[in-house]
Amino acid sequence: MPRARTFAISAAAGLGAALALRARQRHDARQYSFHGRTVAITGGSRGLGLVLAREFAQEGARLALLARDRAELDRAARELTARGAEVLTIICDVRDRADVQAAVARIIEHYGTLDVLVNNAGVISSGPVEHLGLADFDNALDVHFHGPLYTMLAALPHFRRQGGGRVVNIASIGGLIAVPHLLPYSASKFALVGLSDGMRAELARDNILITTVCPGLMRTGSPPNVLIKGRHRAEYAWFALADALPGLTIAADRAARQIVEACRRGDPALTITLPARAAALANALSPRLTARALALVNRLLPKPTGPAGDIAQTGWQSQSPLAPSPLTHLSDVATLANNEVPDQATLA
Repeated sequence: MPRARTFAISAAAGLGAALALRARQRHDARQYSFHGRTVAITGGSRGLGLVLAREFAQEGARLALLARDRAELDRAARELTARGAEVLTIICDVRDRADVQAAVARIIEHYGTLDVLVNNAGVISSGPVEHLGLADFDNALDVHFHGPLYTMLAALPHFRRQGGGRVVNIASIGGLIAVPHLLPYSASKFALVGLSDGMRAELARDNILITTVCPGLMRTGSPPNVLIKGRHRAEYAWFALADALPGLTIAADRAARQIVEACRRGDPALTITLPARAAALANALSPRLTARALALVNRLLPKPTGPAGDIAQTGWQSQSPLAPSPLTHLSDVATLANNEVPDQATLA
């Protein structure tokens, strides 16, 4: 009995200490303010990047938006400036290391500091593997892996000089579970998860806190800009419908608030949406069952077609009676709200 009593007392003391430490960490996190801090967001001109910019602006942050399209950057800047935000826009291709280094240097020169880096830029190619070429995989890796690697390497010396910094890497549930018809996307997001987790472990000693975010389906409004291969209209229809389903998807602003709070706390990881968390848990507990379920999903997706399926079309070019339609309404609203409509395109 004395040994049991001693063990119980020790366990209780350990639990109490752990809870106290966790409470202290949460208290410290609440003290971290984004007000007056400089936040850089790649892919910040539209979609989730723009929604995150709105959230950080509401917190009083100074923004640096990086994207490839000047017109999109200008539209985003006008909106955010009208909300009272201080905004710097930079044309930058994250696939180009020299571009990235120049962009980070300009941010630091303009604002005098860089406090938070959000690696959000993304690209999606949807289609059967029979229609996906090496260029699709290379492009996805360049954007989702090399891009975040380049930005982190460029920001690292500055973060160390100033005694710390925060990084948010937007990966995906597709970086935890490979999704049929999204192989380049999933493979590159898996690579980003590994990079992000490894960087977090190595840079924690420098007070550089890295958060790996794996969202499930979000209504950011991006489907019309996805690159479609295979049976274009059918392929786009399933993609757009899945992106708009209530219950399985989350509004971009709700997701953005979770991401900002995870960054504030310096959380190591965040998986957004209950279905995404359930899928990740199911895969960890029963990979065989998950593999069978995904194989079944693949059977339900559009089959490969002829040589015409090798040619990529955007979602805008692949519309059908199903997409856009009342079934995709929630996603279509986000497309209009989040600067996803090119100058020459309109929603039917």
